Amino acid sequence: MTARASLNREILRLAVPALGALIAEPAFLIVDAALVGHLGTVPLAGLGIASAVLQTVVGLMVFLAYSTTPAVARRYGAGEPGEAVSVGINGMWLALGLGAVLAVIGAVSTPWLVSLFGAGDAVAAQAGDYLIISMWGLPAMLIVFAATGLLRGMQDTVTPLWIAGLGFGANALLNYLFIYGLGWGIAGSAAGTVAAQWGMVAAYVVVVRRLADRHDASLRAHGDGLRRTARSGGWLFLRTVSLRVALLATVGVATGIGTRELAGWQIVFTIFSAAAFALDALAIAAQALIGKELGAGDDAQVRRVLGRTVAWGAWFGVVVGVLIAASSGVLGFVFTGDAEVSGLVQPALVVLAVAQPIAGVVFVLDGVLMGANDARYLAIAGIVNLVPFLPSLWIISATGVDGATGLIWLSVAFFGVYLLARLGTLGWRVRSGRWALAEA
Repeated sequence: MTARASLNREILRLAVPALGALIAEPAFLIVDAALVGHLGTVPLAGLGIASAVLQTVVGLMVFLAYSTTPAVARRYGAGEPGEAVSVGINGMWLALGLGAVLAVIGAVSTPWLVSLFGAGDAVAAQAGDYLIISMWGLPAMLIVFAATGLLRGMQDTVTPLWIAGLGFGANALLNYLFIYGLGWGIAGSAAGTVAAQWGMVAAYVVVVRRLADRHDASLRAHGDGLRRTARSGGWLFLRTVSLRVALLATVGVATGIGTRELAGWQIVFTIFSAAAFALDALAIAAQALIGKELGAGDDAQVRRVLGRTVAWGAWFGVVVGVLIAASSGVLGFVFTGDAEVSGLVQPALVVLAVAQPIAGVVFVLDGVLMGANDARYLAIAGIVNLVPFLPSLWIISATGVDGATGLIWLSVAFFGVYLLARLGTLGWRVRSGRWALAEA
């Protein structure tokens, strides 16, 4: 087997299970929505508000996985599996502490958080019931992030897939039992999801404990390790904030353009998010492999991993772009059943299709720099990327364009200006070579 074929197999070995685990995450929300939806529109609306809050909090905390993976992979690649597992366990302890604090704050502030959405009393009550219970699942969700990062760093993406799949099944069964069997309503949905999340934590604890025993790693938290993880995670948290600012600003402009345009943007962004799952899986493979090879000190293999994963990202972007372009005329109708909306979103979907190869490279380069633990640069680059993007949104808003033209320019801003800014900052860093010198 050639070196290229062997590396391709290694990328697939990591990326395919990672894709399955990524798909399982939104499946939790789909099950909740399907089961709660049969209770009526008021509970479903309440779930929408509660989910928006939870997804924001959890989305900001995803750095726990992304900061743990490179730290573990570096030590694993350096031939120190025991130290690698210990670093991952430190990440899990940090996740528990952060999750506990967020759970208490979230539970206390639930009424205020729900009130920010301006919903009616009935919807607000349903949202509050769901959210206050779900807050106690936050520590579990964050521990799962960190444990997933640990296993990815150990070059294992299959175990997280199994645990995610079992968690999804348990979530569906428990939700059905609690909502309809016990008659708990929307509170039953939250309780079922929280129970499933803690069940996943129990599974990870068993797996990690076995790893610790096998490699003689400590199960205790270590102050220095916690501080290193928190420092790297803090930079990645700032990077995540910059991404959220870009997303929220885009939605804000779409809202100002008009209701139909906002609905159209939701369709376009949903397609982008679906394609992003596969690109994220490639980024995870790049992250794990780059971290391992940097730890092993194999510069030639680092370059090979970089080249192959970038090529995979670009070519996969081409394939996805062709599929989106070919189906752009019907996707809007599939989502809404409205031919007028379908015509409104088609040009924006074509812009999205053209941008997919760029997105593929951007996602992979993101994973490469994360694998090198170049978190500080990623945080700074995230802010720099907003410099050309936010003014482009302001121009769109100021000119008052609407309809298909408004959506086209919004897509050009997000999938053109913003993605190209990310490509520029990430590409410049990779070409400089300084990313490979980041502290482990």
